[in-house]
Amino acid sequence: MSTVPIEIDIASKAYTDALPAGEILAAVRRFISWLGHYGEASYDFQTFYAGDLCRNIKALYYRQPLLGTVAVAPIIFCEAFLPSARRFFWKKQRIPIADAHYAMGFAFLSRHLNDEGHYRRARHFLQVLEDTRCPGYDRYCWGYPFNWGTLRGTIWQGTPLITTVPYVYEAFREVHSIDNEPRLREIMRSIADHGLYDYQDFETSRWAASSSYTPAPEQAPGVINASAYRAFLLTQAAMDFSDERYQKTAARNLQFVLESQNPDGSWHYMNDGKRHFVDHFHTCFVMKALAKIEALTGNSECTSAIERGIDFYVRNLFDEHGVPKPFSKPPRLIVYRRELYDYAECINLGILLRGRFERLDRLVDGVVNQILTTWQRPDGSFRSRQLLFGWDNVPMHRWAQAQLFRSLCLLLLKKVTVNLPSNKLERSI
Repeated sequence: MSTVPIEIDIASKAYTDALPAGEILAAVRRFISWLGHYGEASYDFQTFYAGDLCRNIKALYYRQPLLGTVAVAPIIFCEAFLPSARRFFWKKQRIPIADAHYAMGFAFLSRHLNDEGHYRRARHFLQVLEDTRCPGYDRYCWGYPFNWGTLRGTIWQGTPLITTVPYVYEAFREVHSIDNEPRLREIMRSIADHGLYDYQDFETSRWAASSSYTPAPEQAPGVINASAYRAFLLTQAAMDFSDERYQKTAARNLQFVLESQNPDGSWHYMNDGKRHFVDHFHTCFVMKALAKIEALTGNSECTSAIERGIDFYVRNLFDEHGVPKPFSKPPRLIVYRRELYDYAECINLGILLRGRFERLDRLVDGVVNQILTTWQRPDGSFRSRQLLFGWDNVPMHRWAQAQLFRSLCLLLLKKVTVNLPSNKLERSI
């Protein structure tokens, strides 16, 4: 691997220096120290269900809810009261979506600190991603390393996921922006072609089409964030490679996302009549994609959708104290109060839209405060969930240690102004 001097991109610093960079950088450094000791594999949110027995119990719950509820109850009990029991259900694994977020985080940090060591760490995660691409596919692509039981059946390990692939594209793109290595651009092109050719489109109107979640057409067409991810990936690729083929498909997936927005500004997880819930981080996924596409193309329909989406988001996905809520209205009994993933994606969305929505800016400031004062543990890792009683402190890279690491590193790079409260220690969540 070649190494080159790292230069800070001065143009990316669009905000003032009022950010409490010292506190955030200290939190990031504590996390990096923890990561070095803990390792790059971890348990996962799906660890309880990754083995065949529990995956089949989950499938039973989907087929026969009453009987399935009885069968799944012991697992739910462990999730709610014994989260460390994950180690008895499955093994630690490394997961590509987490590796992609770590690669981006270290790339951001290398630019912020002008530090070649962090650049080399980012390149390490890219090498891992090259080594862990899905087997059996000509083009570069990634999914999960475990069998994932879903309402529509099992997505087998090594199956590409359109919700993972765009993050890996962004990771290679971020590092390529530092070293300009041709090989990274070749991999980006392969990823873009995978996104274009290996997923199925399902026409939903004259101008719109939803994307399949995996290359298998039966797997979840109609998931809103899946089409949003693909629309962004292909829009970015169209710009990067001056190739209109990407843009044509992206436009139809984007139109599906726009047409799927509800009158109140929200998006359901899926338009299937069964999963009509509105949750925090999937809402962020959709609006992040729209914000990125808007920045690339100036699309006014994206602007309008974002404005209506943010209005719903700030009114319905935070409580009266400005704390992120997992759902606008829980679709079922949930065994936790707060979710680290919601915090990470709130910050990521807030960075993209900084300065446009005053109430969102204030909420993001509060979220950063909560991360620095409540969610980071003494060892440097972050709590995974606030449960009904106590905390789930099992570190899970995908859920969402890596996502939060990336968001904090991006805060540093962008010099986003964050106003933390003077008392800072709001530990009552």
